[in-house]
Amino acid sequence: MKKILFTLLMISGFGLNAQIKDYDWKKMNPEQRKEIINNLSPEERKNLLTQFRNNMMIEMLNVPAQDKDEFTRMYTEYIESQNKIKSKFDSDFDPDKLSEEEAKQKLQQSFDVGQQLFENRKKYAEKMQTVIPCQKVLKLFQSEGMMRDKMNERKPQGRNKASGKKQNP
Repeated sequence: MKKILFTLLMISGFGLNAQIKDYDWKKMNPEQRKEIINNLSPEERKNLLTQFRNNMMIEMLNVPAQDKDEFTRMYTEYIESQNKIKSKFDSDFDPDKLSEEEAKQKLQQSFDVGQQLFENRKKYAEKMQTVIPCQKVLKLFQSEGMMRDKMNERKPQGRNKASGKKQNP
């Protein structure tokens, strides 16, 4: 839930004029946003965040109006593809409880998933250059890193260390 609220606050900070169900999210206070979000179904919440994410990227990259639909389709496809690859790695384990052989297998699996993520990112960088210039693709990837860093800053510090979880491969 904190991620959702943070994302909405971050998006409102970018000055998006996203209107979902005739709500003017920019003019709402955080409590109003929270109440509306809490009343959404999980599917509606997911769609809302997807729309906010897409609108934020379109605005940040200044995607021309004639390319918005194609960019949104391609960007959504890229995000879904990355998430599918990430789901192949279960990071919910305690490395101290693994045998040496299990740890080696888990480490190799993390390298394999990391390589797949890299190759997928490279593939979509090439595809996106058919819609937006290379500089904007670079900016998109740079913003992904900044958002990930911001999200990690918001997480409680001891959580991952205590549970043995790691972020992403």
